[in-house]
Amino acid sequence: MTQQRPSDPVTRPPRVGVLISGRGSNLLALLEATERGTVPAEVVLVISNRADAGGIAYAHARAIPTVIADRARYPKRSARQERMRAALLAADVDLVVCAGLDEILVADFVDEFAGRMINVHPSLLPAFGKTLHAQAEALAHGVKITGCTIHFVTDDVDGGPIILQRAVPVLEDDTADTLAARILAEEHVALPEAVRLWAEDRVRVVGRRVRILPAAAPAR
Repeated sequence: MTQQRPSDPVTRPPRVGVLISGRGSNLLALLEATERGTVPAEVVLVISNRADAGGIAYAHARAIPTVIADRARYPKRSARQERMRAALLAADVDLVVCAGLDEILVADFVDEFAGRMINVHPSLLPAFGKTLHAQAEALAHGVKITGCTIHFVTDDVDGGPIILQRAVPVLEDDTADTLAARILAEEHVALPEAVRLWAEDRVRVVGRRVRILPAAAPAR
């Protein structure tokens, strides 16, 4: 997998486009990290495939451009995603972040952003992948540890190289909701961290493995 770096990293931070479907808590975590300066990147576009996605409000509050590509306007998945693809290209994004997008991306979309599109999934992949109910499935299966994974998006759904993982214990009195909430708290840490590593050019894919390079020594 070949990574494509920002065209002019000296004069601007990497430009990030975020795809959402719901409340957008991971989007908010990323936005707050960029605002604190802990993630050296800029969110320049937010796209939702649902018109009622609550996360759109976080973009509006910051005057970040938004695009709605929902089923009402684009009944076919291929048409929705072509609208998304065109918007991301027009915004000149360097990295695409899938932060709770609830539909599988078509091959042309994945190919367009190969090596520079990441996803957050609420399980320790490869366990409980290819589902929107990973937390409930983990609980039903009886695992003692689960968590979240940040990985590159490939045409193998939830099967791309893993960048980061964070684990949480499964408690005896957990419900699907309490477990999901605890996993989500870790997603809010892992996703900005993965974007930071990518923005700092410290992520290298070697076969199926992701190597994280050490931070550069501060200039003297």
